Amino acid sequence: MPSGTLLLIDDEPRLRQLLARVLELEGYTILQAPDARRGLELLEQHAADVLVVVSDVKLPDANGVELLPRLKVKAPDMEVILLTAFGTIPDGVKAMKQGAFDYLTKGDFEQQLVVVVDRAAEKARLRRRVAELERKMGQRHSFGSMIGSSGALRRAQTMGEQVAVTDSTVLLEGPTGSGKELFAQAIHEASPRKSKAFVAVNCSAFPRELLESELFGYKKGAFTGALADKKGLLEEANGGTLFLDEIGELELNVQAKFLRVLELQQFTKLGDTKPTNVNVRLVAATNRNLKQEAAEGRFRPDLYYRLSVFTINVPPLKDRPTDVPALADYFLQYFAAKLCKRLPGLDAECLRLLQQYPWPGNVRELKNVLERAAILAPADQPLAAAYLPDEFHAPPAPLSLTDANPDDNSLRTVEARHIQLLLHRTQGNKTEAARQLGIGLTTLYRKVQEYGL
Repeated sequence: MPSGTLLLIDDEPRLRQLLARVLELEGYTILQAPDARRGLELLEQHAADVLVVVSDVKLPDANGVELLPRLKVKAPDMEVILLTAFGTIPDGVKAMKQGAFDYLTKGDFEQQLVVVVDRAAEKARLRRRVAELERKMGQRHSFGSMIGSSGALRRAQTMGEQVAVTDSTVLLEGPTGSGKELFAQAIHEASPRKSKAFVAVNCSAFPRELLESELFGYKKGAFTGALADKKGLLEEANGGTLFLDEIGELELNVQAKFLRVLELQQFTKLGDTKPTNVNVRLVAATNRNLKQEAAEGRFRPDLYYRLSVFTINVPPLKDRPTDVPALADYFLQYFAAKLCKRLPGLDAECLRLLQQYPWPGNVRELKNVLERAAILAPADQPLAAAYLPDEFHAPPAPLSLTDANPDDNSLRTVEARHIQLLLHRTQGNKTEAARQLGIGLTTLYRKVQEYGL
């Protein structure tokens, strides 16, 4: 039987009490108001509980359609159903545009009302559940909200908590998908800067020729198409934290400008002659070995040493297998709520396969696997192993070049053997194998076909 609190706003006492009785028999708790003023007062008092407002359009002190936005301001997650004695298509269209869940005409709505209320209440419940999960996932990050209790994760969290209260630059090292941005946001949230902006920039997501202007901004006329002054992301982060993900992608000339930001807290916009002062805390992240990149001339050594004042290694998921069950259940429930499904956990075989998988794509890969599984799995049943991708069921056996001579050390044969070895180590994951080989995915597919692997 449904449950939850509904608010009825109608100036006809007999009709209001009749509707209240009908809906109480369906399991709902009913609040009643004779006019808009009292309805708004009750909603303000019970905003956290009210799932649905059922309101007459013609009220003594307001029009229900015009009242709707005011109701939504007080309780954005609830739904509104409007009732009218003389419904018109324009009024119905206007109500729906204002955010009404439905618009019913009195006299023929009795059969529909309970069904419509149930649907509206379920939508409100799901929206609140998704909002709760999203808050945990990322809207307000903290070290305490991170999922997992493994030693590797706890060590990284402890370091993050210790450095967060300072203004020191932080370098987060770890493979792609391990949660470096989550750590950066947690550092910001635990810092004195938490009330200011957190600006995240993925340096690999911008074309190299645009990244400098996005970071530092420019003056009108600095280049063709610069029709007005533009604030850069550094200025947007003023007073707060700038997170540079994949900082190893910065070109050397941009690295030099960032070194000046770190040392003097100032920079010069493109096309400007005067420096701009900022107060920014920098957190950077990389999946590369920047020390080695600096030694080989691909990264400025002075910037590396300035960045690595405080380095935190964010552990890959393969180093924290005990965290997989909690993460898997969390993601499953998150996607089940978004899909309006009930999925009561994972069965034993599914959990076993998830824990023994090497997770080359880390937490991001686990999230994607659970989203796919939530879409495929039937409701009201524990998630079965059958809904996991193929690579979880039958890891490929080592590929063999049966026709190759073991003494054949030609470049072609050595390359083929190395590719098949990496394909085996990555459980057939061609994207990860291509990354480790340092070649494009299309190149790997061509070589697999060429060598008959």
